[in-house]
Amino acid sequence: MSHHKRHHQHKRFLFEHRERPVLPRFQFFLRLIRTGLIAMIVVVPSWMLGTLGFHWIEELSWTDSLLNSAMLLSGMGPLDRPTTAAGKLFASFYAMFAGIVFLTVAAVLFAPVFH
Repeated sequence: MSHHKRHHQHKRFLFEHRERPVLPRFQFFLRLIRTGLIAMIVVVPSWMLGTLGFHWIEELSWTDSLLNSAMLLSGMGPLDRPTTAAGKLFASFYAMFAGIVFLTVAAVLFAPVFH
């Protein structure tokens, strides 16, 4: 057995090699749950960050802050226009961050399906 082949046997990969058989349905659903949990570990703190920022910087209510943060994270865009310079800066940086989070989470969630 070559060194290269042995080296790959010891690594733990998220997905099986393309030459291996497809996972049984139950294991596939467990994989979907695992990737969903990974996505939530990214989404929940990101959502909280946006909520806090809109509430403290733009002085929106907690529910409006939560809604604006969720809308940006989902790729829809904010509902309330920022009125202060600090709020506009926060919203612009958070929008860029949210776009990256949105794409990353979509990739994590769909990876098992496309694999």
